Amino acid sequence: MEPKLLDLLACPACKGPLQYARAAAVLVCRADRLAFPIRDGIPVMLEDEARVLASDDALLKTG
Repeated sequence: MEPKLLDLLACPACKGPLQYARAAAVLVCRADRLAFPIRDGIPVMLEDEARVLASDDALLKTG
């Protein structure tokens, strides 16, 4: 994920920052506990496509 692109992207739900989880190929919003998939190098920034993370999910501790 290009760092400049990551700086431009925000969570569509809360407009907060996203963390890139390379191993899982997702962008994580810690505030909303959502993981947005990255498919073929393109972030899918749709709330309907996001996975809700459990409060103890390791992705929330990344970075």
